[in-house]
Amino acid sequence: MSTPLTADALVAALRAEGVKVVEYKSWRTNNRDHKGPWGPVNGVMIHHTVTSGTPNSVELCYSGRSDLPGPLCHGVIDKEGTVHLVGNGRANHAGLGDGDVLRAVIAEAAALPADNEADTDGNARFYGFECVNLGDGQDPWPAAQLEAIEKVSAAICRAHGWTERSVVGHLEWQPGKVDPRGFEMDWMRERIGVRLDADETPAPAPAPTKPSATTPTKSKPAYEPFPGASLFRVGRSSPIITAMGRRLVAVGCGRYAVGPGPTWSEADRASYAAWQRHLGYSGAAADGIPGPTSWAALRVPNV
Repeated sequence: MSTPLTADALVAALRAEGVKVVEYKSWRTNNRDHKGPWGPVNGVMIHHTVTSGTPNSVELCYSGRSDLPGPLCHGVIDKEGTVHLVGNGRANHAGLGDGDVLRAVIAEAAALPADNEADTDGNARFYGFECVNLGDGQDPWPAAQLEAIEKVSAAICRAHGWTERSVVGHLEWQPGKVDPRGFEMDWMRERIGVRLDADETPAPAPAPTKPSATTPTKSKPAYEPFPGASLFRVGRSSPIITAMGRRLVAVGCGRYAVGPGPTWSEADRASYAAWQRHLGYSGAAADGIPGPTSWAALRVPNV
């Protein structure tokens, strides 16, 4: 359960993941917040537009229809893999869905239950992305578009510390829905999981060496394990702190005027506090001092 990303944080997270982003019209203030809550958020929902062409699809999702006011999602993913941001806040995309599915998403369960009820407000709990596709099972899904779905989902999951199990299709949420039609959500979640597990800053592979017959080999973890709270004190210095700061900037939580650098500072504390708030912590739990759970969610590359 997390506080929704700010507009700046969302853009930063998407671009850090390599997503091409277009900010459409006044998307930062385009929402349905006066009709209900936005957040806490628990996941990402993928849809198809049942339209063709990027300009009209983006405008439709921004403005909505006479029977369903916009925004109809937070972003539109076109055939070329560009993400057009159209809403920031509550959007008319998920509607009422199955509370059992929401509970499974929150628990990041290995499998989702059948969506056989419509008793829970999904517009408050999910980021929504509409993908330009006719939804007839024949309209192709270009590789660039599928990669963008993967990247967008991974970016938001990474920012909140979620796994790929927090990404669902509309058809898994609301009875009677079929979107996205043309690929399997389990397959897409597998792609997202691979991306989330991958080392974001891989080092060049060392020259192969023959291991000693008596010395076992041990692979280096992709991410820094939690180094202990004692590292995060005034005057302490480590390359781990630099790597942490770079990740905080990448997920939109950087509060640095200069840096980040290797020496723990008030800017590091303020940046990490912003990250904790993004994860849903508040009060004393968002004091800016890393703990094991929030640290694992940040995925600081191994240094």
